[in-house]
Amino acid sequence: MKNKKQEDIKQEESKIQENYTQEYIEIFGAREHNLKNIDIKIPRYQLVVITGVSGSGKSSLTFDTIYAEGQRRYMESFSAYARSFLGDMQRPDVDKINGLSPVISIEQKTTTRNPRSTVGTTTELYDFLRLLYARAGVPYSYNTGEKMLKQSEEQIIEEILKKYTNEKVALLAPIIKSRKGNHKEIFVAYRKYGFTKMRVNGEIIDIAPTPTLDRYKNHNIELVVDRLVPNIEEVHRLSQSVQLALKHGEGFMGLLHNDNNTYISFSKIMACPTTGISYSEPAPNSFSFNSPAGWCPACEGLGYMDVISEESIIPNKELSISRGGIAPLGEYKETWIFFQLEALLKKYKLSLTTPINKFPDELYQEVFYGSTKPLTVKKDRYKQAYHTQFDGIVNYLKKHQESESEKAQNLIEDYIETKTCAECNGAKLKKESLHFFLGENEPEKSKNLKNENTKKNIYEVSILNLKNLKIWLDSIEHTFDTRQQAIATPILKEIRQRLDLILEIGLDYLSLSRQLRTLSGGETQRIRLATQIGTQLTGVLYILDEPSIGLHARDNEKLIASLQNLRDLGNSVLVVEHDKDMMLQADCLIDIGKGAGIHGGRVVAIGTPKEVLETDTLTAQYLNGKKQIAIPKERRKGNGKSLKLIGATGHNLKNVTLELPLGKMICITGVSGSGKSSLIHSTLYPILNHHFFRAKKIPLPYKTLEGLENIDKVIEVDQSPIGRTPRSNPATYVGFFTEIRNLFAQLPEAKIRGYKAGRFSFNVKGGRCEECQGGGMKLIEMEFLPDVYVQCQSCKGKRYNRETLEVRFKSKSISDVLDMTVNQAVTFFENQPAIKRKIETLKEVGLGYVTLGQASTTLSGGEAQRIKLATELSRRDTGKTFYILDEPTTGLHFEDINVLLEVLQKLVDKGNSMLIIEHNLDVIKVADHVIDMGKEGGDKGGQILFEGTPEQLIKNKESYTAKFLKIEMKEK
Repeated sequence: MKNKKQEDIKQEESKIQENYTQEYIEIFGAREHNLKNIDIKIPRYQLVVITGVSGSGKSSLTFDTIYAEGQRRYMESFSAYARSFLGDMQRPDVDKINGLSPVISIEQKTTTRNPRSTVGTTTELYDFLRLLYARAGVPYSYNTGEKMLKQSEEQIIEEILKKYTNEKVALLAPIIKSRKGNHKEIFVAYRKYGFTKMRVNGEIIDIAPTPTLDRYKNHNIELVVDRLVPNIEEVHRLSQSVQLALKHGEGFMGLLHNDNNTYISFSKIMACPTTGISYSEPAPNSFSFNSPAGWCPACEGLGYMDVISEESIIPNKELSISRGGIAPLGEYKETWIFFQLEALLKKYKLSLTTPINKFPDELYQEVFYGSTKPLTVKKDRYKQAYHTQFDGIVNYLKKHQESESEKAQNLIEDYIETKTCAECNGAKLKKESLHFFLGENEPEKSKNLKNENTKKNIYEVSILNLKNLKIWLDSIEHTFDTRQQAIATPILKEIRQRLDLILEIGLDYLSLSRQLRTLSGGETQRIRLATQIGTQLTGVLYILDEPSIGLHARDNEKLIASLQNLRDLGNSVLVVEHDKDMMLQADCLIDIGKGAGIHGGRVVAIGTPKEVLETDTLTAQYLNGKKQIAIPKERRKGNGKSLKLIGATGHNLKNVTLELPLGKMICITGVSGSGKSSLIHSTLYPILNHHFFRAKKIPLPYKTLEGLENIDKVIEVDQSPIGRTPRSNPATYVGFFTEIRNLFAQLPEAKIRGYKAGRFSFNVKGGRCEECQGGGMKLIEMEFLPDVYVQCQSCKGKRYNRETLEVRFKSKSISDVLDMTVNQAVTFFENQPAIKRKIETLKEVGLGYVTLGQASTTLSGGEAQRIKLATELSRRDTGKTFYILDEPTTGLHFEDINVLLEVLQKLVDKGNSMLIIEHNLDVIKVADHVIDMGKEGGDKGGQILFEGTPEQLIKNKESYTAKFLKIEMKEK
């Protein structure tokens, strides 16, 4: 019996060992979403690339099956008590998965919108910098700029003996610093202690009898503790006098040299020798803009403030309040705020019909900022008078801003202006924290930093690009003393290790202070990738979602090398990717297809890249050259007009003049960080948006923009999500869901029951399921894990209650319609032209596989962008529209790019102009006009290297784009 038990234990141990050393992740019967009962063996400890057309099932296999099961198994390892707080995670629709390692997912959609999250905080580089400044930083006075003093009693005694042996000195304790009064009580108190002399305003005097001081003047009073001649024999007396001086001076003391009347300050705490201001002992959170211990008290660490400007509230002072002179209030209405204003004006013998420019200054300030004076509001309709105070229009608007109502917040959006914080000037930290420095003032030893000072505070370091940060770190080590060297060495080692990993993946143009929300999905992924490599974990399965997004062809090699490095550490790397170079460098290539939606969900090819190239799949045809995106035989000439931006100097732009020929497809490209986003998103688009739609965003500095009369509107289509909850979906975003609801409301069954269109909305009470409030999914907050959505148990994900679902059109309920794919919906609504036309635009941009009600949280950045594009296509264009697209090929297979380009070409053929920010060589080669920026990123970018056709670009020897485009266009 005993032997049998030992054999069972050995068998169990061998199973565990076999699972650990297993060479494959084995998946049996994967049926999640559109997967067709897939059985697949994915090799472990290799770089595996999964590709296929959009909607073929790549994400369903990687994220919704493998990652979801890994997360579920991790949760099952918790105690029953812990799981009771987390809720249940639904098991993915799969029979069995063997050989699954701990899984880490690095997705595009994890980009935070929190303004406090920066490159530095995400990579932990800023945390190490905070530690470095807290332990090795040198404090300086923010008043005088002098180095702050801090010495122990022994150090003070040692310095006095070293400098003043056998010389007459007086030891003083500062009592009063620049304070008005006659201070008689001070003299009386210290006379009782037995002291006889004090130094008042620089002169030593007797304190018996009590001196008379001018009570209206500032005075400096110091206690004379001892007068002596320091030497080694009298060291005991010196020690006692120093202790006494520091005690009465509360950590401060001074020494007066009798012969030349020189004065020196000593301090046990960090203090300015001249003004006496002191700093508390620094800690790492003293340099954190996310902690009250370090943040600027005015902006609370944001670096900017939302200010309600007077100009936006009262744009025309010639109007009266009753005629809408106060813009947020509009014209006179019988509401409480107008009754208060009327009572306030009566006190000044004015009325609501008085023009605002006739108000006295005092009244104007009261209208704006309120008053503490009592105000009596009395109207005929009220039987009694109301005694109140008027808070002012600014406070009235702030209350709306703090309201949870979206309508109330939208009311004041137009009256708020974002300004750099005047207190910290955008540095986010309190002034004490900004006066700790590292490095010395030796510019000749930092030639690589353009002869800048190496002496910098933590904010000045955080705004350096990462390449210059590395140079600065190398340049400061020689400035450290022995103590600083011992502290800084291990910290600098950690910083350099993390910094080198980020530099290796081509992000040297970023700075630690760069907000994470301003980065592209690809940049965020690569930062997280570098962080993961830095952890040096082994045996982990990493799943990445298109890490090459936003990456120039030149930097692709660095990214691939980083992924191979992650693999070589002993990890399995699974990448969902469409990039040609990534596919060809993979150890194993898996092609999912062959179509999208119901036509996908199968493994059509698996093997080494060489083996997959020999197959006849759609991917293989593009890789081996059998199929390709054709280069136009003739480039468009345009309409002869142009849009010209002159003198752009924001961020790293070097006085750029950009000329955009209209009536063409224009592609702007260049290495990451070369200035494309600064030029287009932060300068050109805000100018156009303000001109056509009165938008408030302020563009980066520029001189002028010519040619505005040549276009009639601007439309930007970026990759930001179309919504952040499962409620938002393609049907609601594009706008045809309203027409579908109206259609259901016209059905006989709906009319009999008295249902209106609102009954078929999942966003309002009535027809929706109240358990999930029409979401179909319920949010489970996971505390230390990413939050997950689980299907509502009441409506089973259908969003509506039973009565609403009983109303059917062509045997389909409103929930069934939302579950249709775009392709199915086009056929289903073929006799409703208004609905069909809008749904067809989704099909045109290659989203035929997406369901009408698919939650926005499950859409990739590229899919969200194409939904926005479809929304614009569903509107009627004028032929003079200017489109701006940001990397529209994100998440697209070669075939999808081909389909998308056909749609874009149609828009341009109608006379519209299109500006595309893009790295994809297939888009660049079909453009009519290419603008290449560079040459490098960051400080070495910000210039236009080339303007012209792709054929002209490939002849340019300076451009990195030209080098790769030449290979793509097969030019010798």
